[in-house]
Amino acid sequence: MGVMSGHCCAVVSHKPYLSLSPPNLRHSPPISSVSSSPFPLTTISCHATSALSAESPLTEKVGNGLKDLLHIDDFDKDTIFKILDRAIEVKTLLKSGDRTFRPFEGKTMSMIFAKPSMRTRVSFETGFSLLGGHAIYLGPDDIQMGKREETRDVARVLSRYNDIIMARVFSHQDILDLAKYATVPVINGLTDYNHPCQIMADALTMIEHVGRFEGTKVVYVGDGNNIVHSWLLMAAVIPFHFVCACPKGFEPDAKTVERARKAGISKIEITNDPKEAVKGADVVYSDVWASMGQKEEAAYRRQVFKEFQVDQSLMDAAGSKAFFMHCLPAERGVEVTEQVVEAPYSIVFPQAENRMHAQNAIMLHVLGK
Repeated sequence: MGVMSGHCCAVVSHKPYLSLSPPNLRHSPPISSVSSSPFPLTTISCHATSALSAESPLTEKVGNGLKDLLHIDDFDKDTIFKILDRAIEVKTLLKSGDRTFRPFEGKTMSMIFAKPSMRTRVSFETGFSLLGGHAIYLGPDDIQMGKREETRDVARVLSRYNDIIMARVFSHQDILDLAKYATVPVINGLTDYNHPCQIMADALTMIEHVGRFEGTKVVYVGDGNNIVHSWLLMAAVIPFHFVCACPKGFEPDAKTVERARKAGISKIEITNDPKEAVKGADVVYSDVWASMGQKEEAAYRRQVFKEFQVDQSLMDAAGSKAFFMHCLPAERGVEVTEQVVEAPYSIVFPQAENRMHAQNAIMLHVLGK
């Protein structure tokens, strides 16, 4: 979670949208059916493979062909589903207790944290370690990126020590600069503009609990923040129905909304009516109303957002099939009630666990494993 930057879209380059085909609803096989054999890990077929266009959105590193994940639409539809399939496979393997799959043996990762986080640090560090690697935590006082040392210098130095860099920062420009100057893959662990790893974990959770990801209806209720931007960028690649219900004046970035709509493959709605928005939802999704860097606005936001609390009545309006999701941490009694967080339809803790499994698959992909 983070503060939405009013200037962030100026640094986000347009990418071609590679799939304009109608939805082909994806039903994932039960998790138990996936092979637990560590080598080789087989790929579960999701759909027909679509060819990459000549102008590929995969960010290439000069000289080694490695890739970054800065925005969800850095990857095309086929790649996203391959990563999700791999996440299911490796999750099943780890759940079985098998620790023989160690593709990151001898590799190191620097984790840059301008913003503190429990889930991001523990999920990346644990996941990289379970797969054989060593992760190095660099907190806000360790580097002071952009203050004590220029971002471009940090990128070039860490690239000489490490095989991969993950960064959780405020300014979106910082992640773009890291990727520009690094010669190893860079993964966006969150910026004020977007949070791609979270949305990959959310998609994995929906496959497991809803039974599919394509063709679903996801209704986000709250502030039009970086989580919403990542949902919009996902909707520019994977066809589904996305609705953001937020108070007037707190809508997501207009250019990002336009970008998702121009892709022409998902239904995108921005509304100020949460009760109407949630009808028929597969997932009702919430986040804190005041993110890191906005705490001075917390009291004001509580007044503005009071009609956007996810409570039992809103979940009833969504219908009996709706699940509740939240990227955590949650302020119980503010954006969501205790009753909803602890309800049987709440999948917030499987969602949190899947951060590690989705990120493991992302790291395997960008490292070519």
